[in-house]
This record gives sequence, C-alpha cells and structure tokens, in this order.
Amino acid sequence: MKLFSVVLALLLGLCFPLSVFAELPVDTPQLATLLEEASHNNPALLAAREQVDVSAARIDQASALPDPQLSISLLNYPVDTLGTSDTPMTGNDFKLSQKFPFPGKLATKRELAHQQELWAEAKYADLLLQVRQQVRDNWFMLGFQRQAISLTQHHLAMMDDISRLAETRYQVGKGMQQNVLKAQVERSRLFDILLKYQEEAEISQARINSLIGRSTDLPLGDIPKPVEVSFGVTLTNLRQQARDKRPMFKAFDALIGQFEQKEKLSQLDYRPDFNLWAGYRFRDDDLPDGGTDFVSAGVTINLPFPVAKRRAAVREADAGLRMTHQQRNEFTRQVDLELHRSLTELHQAQKLIKLYGAGIIPQAEQAYRATLAAYQVDKVDFLVLHDSLMTLYGYRIDYARVQADAQRSVARLRATTGLDEITPATPILNEKEDPHA
Repeated sequence: MKLFSVVLALLLGLCFPLSVFAELPVDTPQLATLLEEASHNNPALLAAREQVDVSAARIDQASALPDPQLSISLLNYPVDTLGTSDTPMTGNDFKLSQKFPFPGKLATKRELAHQQELWAEAKYADLLLQVRQQVRDNWFMLGFQRQAISLTQHHLAMMDDISRLAETRYQVGKGMQQNVLKAQVERSRLFDILLKYQEEAEISQARINSLIGRSTDLPLGDIPKPVEVSFGVTLTNLRQQARDKRPMFKAFDALIGQFEQKEKLSQLDYRPDFNLWAGYRFRDDDLPDGGTDFVSAGVTINLPFPVAKRRAAVREADAGLRMTHQQRNEFTRQVDLELHRSLTELHQAQKLIKLYGAGIIPQAEQAYRATLAAYQVDKVDFLVLHDSLMTLYGYRIDYARVQADAQRSVARLRATTGLDEITPATPILNEKEDPHA
C-alpha cells in the first residue's frame, strides 16, 4: 500500500505539468514565427548568449597553473675586467620555476567559474522568457488596438447615419439644431479616439519589430480574433511550477554557489602557495677548479601574512552569501505577487468575457435598436439615442480589451512560471463569435 502511494504521488507530480501545458493556448503560426525570430535576432538575447560563451571560456583559464618562469642571469662578473675566469663564483645562470597553488585552490577557482557559467546560462534562459512574453504582450495589445480601430470606424459610420437622420428631422421641422451639432461634436470625438488607437497600434507594431530585430517600420500581418482560454490551475500549483521551472531560480542557485566558492577560496587563502625552481650555472673552463658547473634547486613558500585582508575577504564572502539569499527571497516574493496578480486578472477577464459576450453586449445592441426605432417615431429624444449608441460602443471596446487582457495575463503566467518552452499538443480552447461581427 505504501509503495502504491509513492507511485501515485510520482505520477501526479509528472502529470501536473502536462495538465498545465494542456491549458495553455497554442500560438498562431504568425506569432510562433515572430517568437522564433525574436529568439534568434533580439540584440539583448544575442548579447546574453555571448556572455554565456564568455563565462564558459573562463573556466579553463581559472583552473590553469600560472605560467612557468625562465630567468637568465650573468652572475658575479668583476667590475674591473668583466672576465669569466677571474673568480670562481662567476658564471651564467639559467633558472626555471613553477608556482603551484595550495591543493584545492585551482579546483575551487574552476568551480567558481563554472557557477558563473551556470548563472549566465540561467540569465539567458530567463531573458528569453521575458522577450517572448514582451512579443506576446505587444502582439495581443496590437490585436486589441486594431480591433478597436475597426470598431471605432464602424461606429463612426453608425454616427454618420444618426447624424443624417437628425439633419433630416431638423430640415422638416421635427428636430432641433442642437441635436445636429451634438452629432457632429461626437463624431469628431470618435475620430479623435480613432487617431489615438491608430497611433498606439503603430507604436505596438514598432515595438514588436524592435523585439524581433527588424526595422521598426515593417508591416505585420493580420491578427486573428482572440480565443477564450480554459485555465483552471491553482495559485499554489503555479508557485510550485515557478520554483521548479523558472530559470531565474537556477540563476540564484548559481549565484549562491559562486559566493560559497568565494568563501571556500578565501579560507584557502590562509594556506601558502609553493614555487618550485631549479637552476643551472655554466662556469668558465679556465677557472682553477676546472670550471665545474653548478646545479641548484629549491622551493619558495609565501607566508600568508598579514591576516587582516584575508579575514576581510572571508567576511565579504559571508556577507555576499547572505545578501544573495535575501535577493532570492525578494525575487520569490515578486514572483508570487506577479503570479497572484496575473491569475486574478485572468479570472476577472474570463468573467467579464462571459458577461459581455452573453449578456451586456446583446442587451446593449437590443437597446440601441429599440431606441433607434423609437427615435424615428418621436418616442425618445436624440440624446437618448446618442447615449445608447455610445454605450454600445464603450461595451464593445471593453469586450475587445478584456479578451486581449486575458491573453496577456496568460502570457505573463507563462513567463513567470517558466512554462513557455513546451508547446501543448492538445490545448483546450473555446473559440467564440463576436456578437458584433
């Protein structure tokens, strides 16, 4: 029974990420192409990738022995004759030396460089998530802005219709001039809103092009209407997934590992290094003793004094380690807050999508049609008709906005949890028709 419980727990742990991925939306082919292009051409990502190569190249350098040293000396030449056979100590000296750090120092330096490489790799992976999230965010925002442009143009045409109706009624003596002027002012206001959305859409398109490494003025294709996403994962599960899959947590682990190795290295700095050397002196054959050559060897050991700087290095490493743990705690807090915020916004957007799509917009359309019919037979005032039209316009804009907000919230959840790298095979999507389409 105990074995069965363990197996069941493992299976649930393996299945949970799959259930999360199954609920993530599939990127459209065009968006997938843009994401792939950003992964290869984004300048910040390219720089981060090069930083990984820089860190990897430092590993062999950090663990290598210092260069051996060769010295050549002309020793004990008399200053009056500079002769080679005048004194028995005169000779030409060749000396070769090699420094050997205390055992463990090179291995620690190599591990320190390796942790720096892991830090760079995790930073690159996390930056990739953020760049992809920015592309998605601007893509869905651009989709909303283009939809808002289309809606605004549609309502401008509707405003023209009721404006002509007001003018006709005024010309036959059934309306007031202020109604005609009101319609013209509101049309100008809608046109101002249209210009604002067109400006925002241009900026969003430029941002996407910048993120993927293109010229900012290149056009992008059509953006399909958003889909409703079924996303029922709990906040607790998302937090656990973030700790397991978000690359930045691995980056902090590597940063902690760096300070641990720095602390170890500062402790090893109390141990002396060794410098082994060997020398050979060539002497003149005309010397009285026959000019026998000399050979010598020895070892030099540095004395690790003063200890004040070494104690400071240990304190620095300890403080850095404590600092990194606190930075990791702060990052964890920020991730938890972002997950909570994004999930709450997603749930709110999902509720509003249902409310607008199934309730408010159909009711607003029905109210507008009824008001238009009543206005044509003098049952309601023009201001009532105008308010009904602008209310419908506002609800349609809000509906388009919350659809984009839902997609943007999912994009933030993917980046924050690190669940972006696996593409779901069978996403749960419920595509709905726009009520005003």
